[in-house]
Amino acid sequence: MSSTATTPDADETCAYCESRIFEHDPVCVRDCTADCGSPTYFCNYACLSAYIDANDLSTGDACNWSPE
Repeated sequence: MSSTATTPDADETCAYCESRIFEHDPVCVRDCTADCGSPTYFCNYACLSAYIDANDLSTGDACNWSPE
């Protein structure tokens, strides 16, 4: 599996707050479990975290840990 890194457009906006990503510290996220779909851009980690929380994306995706 391979993917190509490209620079987004200068006017690319954040998937969460719709700010221009290059006015901040941008983060690019791809779901590579299914064909490495189109990248999703966030202006910073705070927006990425808020997006994850708002869309319940972490529910059921964590490993189960037991001290035993």
